[in-house]
Amino acid sequence: MGEHVVVIYPHPDDEAFGAAGTITTFREKGIPVTYLCGTLGEMGRNMGNPTFATRETLPEIRKAELIKACEVLDIHLEMLGYRDKTIEFESTEDVAAHLFQFLNEIKPSLVITHYPGHAVHPDHNAFGAAAIRAVEMFPAAERPTVWAQAISNTHVEELGGPDIENDVSDRISKKLETIMAHKSQADGMLKSVKEEADDIELATKQWLGVESFYTWEFN
Repeated sequence: MGEHVVVIYPHPDDEAFGAAGTITTFREKGIPVTYLCGTLGEMGRNMGNPTFATRETLPEIRKAELIKACEVLDIHLEMLGYRDKTIEFESTEDVAAHLFQFLNEIKPSLVITHYPGHAVHPDHNAFGAAAIRAVEMFPAAERPTVWAQAISNTHVEELGGPDIENDVSDRISKKLETIMAHKSQADGMLKSVKEEADDIELATKQWLGVESFYTWEFN
C-alpha cells in the first residue's frame, strides 16, 4: 500500500490552522493528501466589520476560500455537504459509513482528525469520533494510523503530552498563506496578532509553529 494521507476536519480553515505545516511536509515528499471537509462553515460568526457577507452568501464565500486554500497546499478536496453546527446531531455510524466510503477507496496510510472530547467545538468532537469509527471499520491489519489533534485547555493534563510534535516553523509562510486564503475568517482571527506584532509571519510562527497530535490506540 502506497503512502496517502487523508485529513478529516469539519470546517474550512481547520486544515489551515491545525495541520497546514504538516500537510506541506507530506506534499514536499510527494505524498498525496486528500482533505475530507465536512461542512462549508456556513454558520461562522465572522461576517466582517464592515459586513462583507450575509448568512445566505457566506457558504459560497467560504467554499471559494476552501478551494483556494487547498490549491495553496496542493491537496485534493472532497466537500461532504454536512450542515455546519449540526454534525453532533447526526448518527455517528451514518457519518462513519460515509467517511469509510472514501477511506476504503483511497486506502490511506495515515488519517489526521480531531481528538473526540478534546477538540472544543461540538462539530470537531463529533466528526473526529466518526472519522475514528470509520477507520475502525477496516480489518485491524489494514487500518491506517490515526493522528488525533487535541486542542482543549485540559488535554495535556488529561491525556498526557502528545506523542507527535511537528515543528513547522520553517514552513510557516505556506501555513500563513493557507490561513489567509480563508480571508473571511483569518482577518478577524489575525487582527489582534497584526495589532500587536510588526512581523505577522514571526508572530504566526510563535503562535502556530508546532502542530501536535496523539496516535490513536484502537482496543
